Amino acid sequence: MAVSAELVKELREKTGVGFMECKSALQEANGDMEKAITILRKKGLASAAKKSGRETKDGLVGAYIHNGKIGVMIEVNCETDFVARNPDFQTLVKDLAMHIAASDPRFIRKEDVTEDVLASEREIYRAQAQATGKPENVLDKIVEGRMSKYYSEACLLEQPFVKEPSITVLDHIAAHIQKIGENIQVRRFVRYKLGE
Repeated sequence: MAVSAELVKELREKTGVGFMECKSALQEANGDMEKAITILRKKGLASAAKKSGRETKDGLVGAYIHNGKIGVMIEVNCETDFVARNPDFQTLVKDLAMHIAASDPRFIRKEDVTEDVLASEREIYRAQAQATGKPENVLDKIVEGRMSKYYSEACLLEQPFVKEPSITVLDHIAAHIQKIGENIQVRRFVRYKLGE
């Protein structure tokens, strides 16, 4: 069954679970929102969203150097120093640093994209759509579709995870939240490229 993006978005807002997992659950539930939530709960993913409000005061600063040409430092926070010493958490931090080296995100989440960047991107996409001769009444839909693609390229949490492209980085973190049992947040990162 084909599932609309609006329905997936609504399920994401209700559960905090990643896009691909929500889409899969809705397809399995034939579009029934309550059944999809139950499916996610059975998988344990919805509980990760419940932890997202808890404070993260501990964590790790991780680093990754790729071939001496690209370097990444990242701060990933968790709730306790016990989890910060957990090998699964340490692997997550390393994986996220490697992902950033490979994918070069500009922002952590969609909410971090500045208004001037958003306005500039929308203006470019609108001009591109107008240049193709598309009618005015579809321009907004085209621009919003391209903005979704922009977020998936520019925002770390929206990007397909390099080690498993069928899920987003947000989904990968949510799986670790479920496994570890604590809230996990990417606080900040910096990526260096030789010569830039």
